[in-house]
Amino acid sequence: MLEGRRLWFVGVGGAGLSSYAFLAKAWGAEVGGWDSVETPYLRGLDGVAIEIGPDPVAPGGWEVVVSSAYPHVAGITRAEFLAELVSLRRSIVVAGAHGKTTTTGMIAFVLAELGLDPAWLVGGEIGQLGGNAGVGEGWLVVEGDESDRTVERLRPEIAVVTNVELDHHATFGSEAEVAIMFDDWLAKVPQVVRGWELEPVSFELTVPGEHNRRNAATALAALELAGVGRSDAEPVLARFRGAGRRFELVGERKGVTVVDDYAHHPSEIEATVAAARERTDARVLVLFQPHLYSRTRHLAHELGAALSTADAACVTEVYKAREQPVPGVSGKLVVDALRPGLQAGWAPRVEEGAKLVASWALPGDLVLTVGAGDVERAGPLVLEALR
Repeated sequence: MLEGRRLWFVGVGGAGLSSYAFLAKAWGAEVGGWDSVETPYLRGLDGVAIEIGPDPVAPGGWEVVVSSAYPHVAGITRAEFLAELVSLRRSIVVAGAHGKTTTTGMIAFVLAELGLDPAWLVGGEIGQLGGNAGVGEGWLVVEGDESDRTVERLRPEIAVVTNVELDHHATFGSEAEVAIMFDDWLAKVPQVVRGWELEPVSFELTVPGEHNRRNAATALAALELAGVGRSDAEPVLARFRGAGRRFELVGERKGVTVVDDYAHHPSEIEATVAAARERTDARVLVLFQPHLYSRTRHLAHELGAALSTADAACVTEVYKAREQPVPGVSGKLVVDALRPGLQAGWAPRVEEGAKLVASWALPGDLVLTVGAGDVERAGPLVLEALR
């Protein structure tokens, strides 16, 4: 249990650790933490002592929970702590290469709207739920992460895998290795949902795209295992407006619509462009920021092919995140992989890319800003450039 414990979170400003800190405080622990910069996620941690500075701070007398971004800091890993949280409640864990944030949000939203009082930990903002974490006495709904094999440690009552694809090349050597990990994990869980075995839902959703119809089918299957019938869940799920940075409307100016999305893998980019085409008969323009040197090196060709399903594409420099630069690997590799004849651009900085895409846009066009780095800054910049 957490009552009476003093827990200090290193990397508390991240999407994951901020939600863990929120839940730990609500479940009785004294909570504090450190991060190198202020982030939006810190706004939800009222009453938590936060230290901001260049070097990790971990005061004596506290148990230290460490983000995977700081492997050199001694303490409880985020995987170990999440496993503890999952063990404290009846839990549903959603994992997979794509769609896990949205599917987790869908499950938590339905449970909340039906008065079943869930707790939840999601790797993104769910506006209709008020954030990326919530406290309740019912099911605990958790987004599990395979990027560092965190999900292997989790022992929920219900496990969901949305799909299997190689997305984290620094951790896995092949898609087969990813599949083996998930198979081994699912064998240790009482109830299982495999999303790829399900047909997409046929009723109308607020969120667009075939991928979201599959996410919805997966959420409904998990909810059925949790005791919620489809007749109760479907009308609620139809009102789900999505997670932050998942086909999120930024704004409209001069007839141009700007939408932001977290898509960073070829399959996700292709699905997002397809969803955009459901919303407009005009052109779809994409500003893409590659994420991680390892992913860009291995998937440059596939990223170029996915972006080529749009009508125009501009690519920025790689967002390095937790990796160091790799000689010869840059966003130019993706530009070189775009189909011949596509209106294309190379803009190393996000600011430059926003101006370039805005200069291409015509009334009726839909502009997508996509990637897992800080490309979300681009949407407002596109709107400003359109002024």
